[in-house]
Amino acid sequence: MIAAYILIQTTVGRAAVVATALREMPGISESVTVTGPYDVIARVESEDVDELGRLVVSQLQRLDGVERTMTCPVVHL
Repeated sequence: MIAAYILIQTTVGRAAVVATALREMPGISESVTVTGPYDVIARVESEDVDELGRLVVSQLQRLDGVERTMTCPVVHL
């Protein structure tokens, strides 16, 4: 299992809508709005890195209002 945090920049005024839409997507375990350089942070869980990539590129980045994402995989040190 791979977990990652996705840092998301949205268009102005769309952060709450994007965060709510993410909560409905399979694989998203949490989605919150934040302040700072990013507008939304989502926690994602997938079976492998390929599935993670497909989720981000084919679903998350296509949401109306998403401008840019940064994927931060969780590592256990």
